[in-house]
Amino acid sequence: MRPLRIGVNALYLIPGGVGGTEIYLRELLRALAEVDARNEYFIFTNRETGPDLVPRQRNFQGMPQLVRARFRPARIVWEQTALPLAAVRLGLDALLNPGFTAPVYCPCAAVTVFHDMQHKRHPEHFRWFDLPFWRLLLFASAHGATLLLANSETTRADMLRYYRLPAAKVRVARLGVDPVFFGLRRAPEKLLLTVSTLHPHKGLDALLRAFAQFRRGQPDFQLVIAGLPGFHAEALEKLRADLGLGGAVEFTGWIPRAQLYDLYARAWALLYPSTFEGFGMPVVEALAAGIPTGCSNIEPLRSIAGDAALLFEAGDVDSICGAMLRLVGDDRLRARLAAAGPAQAAAFSWASTAQATLDAIGDAVRAERGKAD
Repeated sequence: MRPLRIGVNALYLIPGGVGGTEIYLRELLRALAEVDARNEYFIFTNRETGPDLVPRQRNFQGMPQLVRARFRPARIVWEQTALPLAAVRLGLDALLNPGFTAPVYCPCAAVTVFHDMQHKRHPEHFRWFDLPFWRLLLFASAHGATLLLANSETTRADMLRYYRLPAAKVRVARLGVDPVFFGLRRAPEKLLLTVSTLHPHKGLDALLRAFAQFRRGQPDFQLVIAGLPGFHAEALEKLRADLGLGGAVEFTGWIPRAQLYDLYARAWALLYPSTFEGFGMPVVEALAAGIPTGCSNIEPLRSIAGDAALLFEAGDVDSICGAMLRLVGDDRLRARLAAAGPAQAAAFSWASTAQATLDAIGDAVRAERGKAD
């Protein structure tokens, strides 16, 4: 097959505004640039996207678009109209859509990535005026794509269940972990860390209640929750005040990677209390750094962590508090988890994610050409 002309639909990206899907896109593009010097890539960006998104390799080219992602209706209209026209003009062989949505009409092979199916599993966590658009656009994206990529077996199973798709249409491309985490120089302080967007499904209300209980016997510990303010931010701030944790719990908001690395380096333990996940990147990051980690006993976290993390029951305050106490006070457990974490995390790499994505693009192009023949 001749070198492919591949478009990447990055129109959804709002730097510091879309949580883990931003990290995913940046790491995926970086890894694609490392593993693929043959095909040509055209990265469609919006007005908010900085110049650092597009890799500097010669086969990567930025395609700035005159639309702002923060005004979602305009972005959606642009994605459905101007993007397909650009694909025709550039003679694209494939369009990769890494953020759920895609043009309904795509003049080339389309590979679309789903990071979770929360709008189906937990529609109660969506604003009433957002939910119809999520349902319509993601349904259209799923059924219009040549191939779909899910970031975990859990997400793939949800896609097959809710959309009744042919099994061969949905593949898994697990996410990776930034190699920096394996080399962090740890200097633990009395700091418990959670890396999470402040959304209702992240289980942070139970975490705060558990921390208040934990702190009665461990008053020197602080809790830092690093992540994008989400729909639940105001309620969590009120709960922090109601529990008298104003000086003990910090919400950092979205922070630069260097600052995040520093938090991982200083963390005594990481807690990830989510009640629903598509993948759970912070768990893999913490394991790679050798941080004693506790997470909810749900899929896909259970499979990602293996025996390298302490599991607790999602939403159960006593269970979470018990995990905190063990992660702080059980030296044998801490040593075992610190040793097991990097070995478990070594199975996750962005190079593997990029290769799985590239394989899907190639197969999608062949499938579309087969239809034409």
